[in-house]
Amino acid sequence: MFDPDDLEEIRAGKAEWHEEEVEPTVDRFGERKETFTTDTGGQSVDRLYTPADVSDVDYQEDLGYPGEPPYTRGVYSTGYRGRLWTMRQYAGFSTPEDTNERYHYLLDQGQTGLSMAFDLPTQMGHDSDASMSAGEIGKAGVAIDSLADMETVFDGIPLDEVSTSMTINAPASVLLAMYIAVGDQQGVDREQLRGTIQNDILKEYIARNTYIYPPESSMRIITDIFEFCASETPKFNTISISGYHIREAGSTAAQELAFTLGDGIEYVETAIEAGLDVDDFAPQLSFFFNGHNNIFEEVAKFRAARRMWHDIIDERFDANDPKSKQLKFHTQTAGSMLTAQQIENNVVRVAYQALAAVLGGTQSLHTNGKDEALALPTEESVRTALRTQQILAHESGAADTIDPLAGSYYVESLTDDVEEEAYEILEEVDERGGMREAIEQQWVQRQIQDTSFDRQKEIDSNDRIIVGVNEFEVDEDPEMDVQEITEEDQQRQIDSLESTRAGRDDDAVEAKLEALREAAQGEDNLMPYIIDAVKVYATVGEICNVLRDEFGEYQPGSAV
Repeated sequence: MFDPDDLEEIRAGKAEWHEEEVEPTVDRFGERKETFTTDTGGQSVDRLYTPADVSDVDYQEDLGYPGEPPYTRGVYSTGYRGRLWTMRQYAGFSTPEDTNERYHYLLDQGQTGLSMAFDLPTQMGHDSDASMSAGEIGKAGVAIDSLADMETVFDGIPLDEVSTSMTINAPASVLLAMYIAVGDQQGVDREQLRGTIQNDILKEYIARNTYIYPPESSMRIITDIFEFCASETPKFNTISISGYHIREAGSTAAQELAFTLGDGIEYVETAIEAGLDVDDFAPQLSFFFNGHNNIFEEVAKFRAARRMWHDIIDERFDANDPKSKQLKFHTQTAGSMLTAQQIENNVVRVAYQALAAVLGGTQSLHTNGKDEALALPTEESVRTALRTQQILAHESGAADTIDPLAGSYYVESLTDDVEEEAYEILEEVDERGGMREAIEQQWVQRQIQDTSFDRQKEIDSNDRIIVGVNEFEVDEDPEMDVQEITEEDQQRQIDSLESTRAGRDDDAVEAKLEALREAAQGEDNLMPYIIDAVKVYATVGEICNVLRDEFGEYQPGSAV
């Protein structure tokens, strides 16, 4: 990029500028802080970046062109000039009827993909009338008990015209089976179904805790999904390997990147050990990252992620299909960065986080509602969040050229720094036997907890400013409508479940559940048996309980 003589001159010039201009100014006026770091404190930030900071960058090897290895600049040759990212607002609350109404509203407002949120009982594999479900029905997302509920959610929504992302993990096989069954009812060829299931159980052991089965059994189910979907639903992404919740739990950007790709490595290794060829399933892997506050750090993280995944799949697993090496990802703006104080500020935070995701080349994007620190978002705040994406797409110019921050001395240097730190973390993961072993040792959890604790100390001591929380405060309570889930809403769902049970063929349900039990005891792929069970209206809880009986439930150790 520059010859050595030029670089030496630049280094000398920077040193002279520092001595003659910076030091006297700092001595006289000081600086805002003693040290400057990126948002999560992972990387130090220099006063000034020059070509000398990127002198080791080889354009062809390290950057290349969009749509070409190593995909640093994006996986598509035309970027957003050919097609904008999918505007996929995360939605789902209360009953299936309410969620269907919200989906139609979002599609009418210009949303281009659906994203399904499930309530905690569904996430944990419990039916709405289970004792464990009391008080939680429909609160964190929509309650789905049986195929009847999935039919209601997608009433009037042709599955060959939309793509759907489902944020579900431990019972992912069951919810995917229901989606396939609705498609079958609609007459949609399974090869035309498009979307993603999160299906990332390792992240659950790390950060969210909505797991059911022990890791070995969970990984078997995931591998069965990989194998089934490779032949039956090739356009459906079988997993969304998620760093989002790792970051929400308090990790740095480099930790989010390392642990997410580490999970990806574990899934690939497990599938290969089960006899699958990497090129048969790797093109259907996708990723899910957090969109945090520091624009430049986030852009660097996304660019480093693409380059790292290309190299990992190419070098570790000897993949041949270029699509196996392309990291495609969804981004959600940071829920943990939303504040209950001065909630209007959240609109600004979300806009900057969305800008970072777009500058980093995301394939789809969810922007949070401003009120999500208080409750599920209202229709009004959902519309504002969607309009944020539409303004970004059509008014900001951010989508008009590909990888617009490429070549920035700071961004290229930061991309290298984030990548280097992430690889160092991955090396330690490898030394511990891989991600599954590191998780079971609670090592990963401890790294994140330590980072989160340090961040909170910085906030408490005002070393880290959160606008409206520990600085620029106002003495007022937020005044706004919030989405509420009533006891009547929850009872409606229980009544609907009882009606479904009363109207189904119980002998057929029992027969399909017993067939699933026998398959779980053997080595058959579980997906066909689960699809058969949901088609006779076996419930999420009934199916998961069969697998609980056979696989057991996971009991974690302590991360302290």
